[in-house]
Amino acid sequence: MNVFSVLMAAVAPGISLLAYFYLKDRYETEPIHLVGKLFLCGVLLVIPAMVLQNSFMQEIGGDNHFTFAFFISGGLEEFLKWFVVYHLIYRHDSFDEPYDGIVYAVAVSLGFATLENILYAFANGISMSSLLMRALLPVSGHALFGVMMGYYLGKAKFMRSHERKYLLGSLFLPILWHGAFDYILLVAANNWIWFMLPFMTLLWIRTLWKVDRANDRSPLRIIRGEEEFKIG
Repeated sequence: MNVFSVLMAAVAPGISLLAYFYLKDRYETEPIHLVGKLFLCGVLLVIPAMVLQNSFMQEIGGDNHFTFAFFISGGLEEFLKWFVVYHLIYRHDSFDEPYDGIVYAVAVSLGFATLENILYAFANGISMSSLLMRALLPVSGHALFGVMMGYYLGKAKFMRSHERKYLLGSLFLPILWHGAFDYILLVAANNWIWFMLPFMTLLWIRTLWKVDRANDRSPLRIIRGEEEFKIG
């Protein structure tokens, strides 16, 4: 494979998944420039994440699978993504319905996953089939963890009486699922596929349910319904 083919194969899954979740917004799609900004922020997070992970591995070691999966890998990566989404978009005027949290969290997550995929492809010289496997697992995994993060950020913003609880959920639930994902790959090194298939199936089912729930809670749903009623 030439450089351009590898690059396109590494980038395509992230862009495709971002487009999918972006277009799942039923009532008001988000400004493209803002989604692009969050995607770029996710790309930029990869380098500090790698530096911090290497530092932690030198300090505490990465031999313990549980520590590596839930703290050094999943914990650190999801915290950095959550930090960016919370500080850049949580109070932003464009975040005006629950589903918006999903769009922006997925944008950051897939920006991160895309550069990670590019670096992995060029560092390992892997084949198209390997890139396809990464699209189905790590890249889609980042997207699904992002949906979970954004779903609870949306609940936190629009259910202020339980804001703190949902903010904590928006951070710790993605860490839990990301950590479990990595832990399966580390522990079940030889037969991971038998554990990963039901894990990813469950995660996709939960994700699509949360996408529908977030859309159903949109305040724009009522406004659109009233407008359609008046037109009719």
